[in-house]
Amino acid sequence: MRRVRRVPKLPPRAPDVHKGDLGRVLVVAGSGEMLGAAVLCARAAARSGAGLVRVSLPAALGSLLPLAVPEATTCTRSAGAVRRHAAEADAVVVGPGLTAAASTRALVRSVLAAAERPVVLDADALNVSAPLVEPFDAQAAVVLTPHPGEAARLLGASTAAVQADRVGAVEALCQRSGGVVLLKGPRTLVCDGARLYENGTGNPGMATGGAGDVLAGLLGALLARGLGAFDAACLAARVHGAAGDRVARTRGVEGLIASDLCDAISKELP
Repeated sequence: MRRVRRVPKLPPRAPDVHKGDLGRVLVVAGSGEMLGAAVLCARAAARSGAGLVRVSLPAALGSLLPLAVPEATTCTRSAGAVRRHAAEADAVVVGPGLTAAASTRALVRSVLAAAERPVVLDADALNVSAPLVEPFDAQAAVVLTPHPGEAARLLGASTAAVQADRVGAVEALCQRSGGVVLLKGPRTLVCDGARLYENGTGNPGMATGGAGDVLAGLLGALLARGLGAFDAACLAARVHGAAGDRVARTRGVEGLIASDLCDAISKELP
């Protein structure tokens, strides 16, 4: 396993760039009880430089999201709409706030079958895939972003076991999933089976609801901008933590909230 020390940078924007050049992100997230997850994920994708962000929502919620993220558009969560927009997107983020229902499992499979560009599986997209026994059936790269509890469920292990050997856990998840894995927590790990990156940014104030939704949106935007899956995951981990460190310096760690991270991301992108 080769240790990676440096993370890549985004290519500079050309003077004549337009929004279509900067990537289209589809966010499949949110439910009646957890619309905020979709809001945070979409805001983070927009703040991370994605040219266009579209959010797939239950029909009853479609009119609410633009009030919080006017930069994003919405689409329904019908099977046909999800497949169509997933096929058109430059990156798809699926999972935040979906709930661990049978319908979510079907939704994840539909996205993986339709998407022709990288897919980020986060939160409930991981929960409904546990235990993981074989690689995901996908057309393009898959990036998993589990916290230790989700990693444990995917591996059929305990959270304590994952934390006792985080490197072993992230390697095992790479082998089982066939994808890139970003194992969250203090000193987040990113692995593709051959390379391993250990992140050094971040602070305890980031242990707050919604922080993972922000990371997922940030990662989706970097993938849509054209970075490879491993490089995008490494850069997302570093920028996410650095944004948290910036907020902590000005507001302290106790009052840090996830929306603060969205607002700080653009100041940390290289």
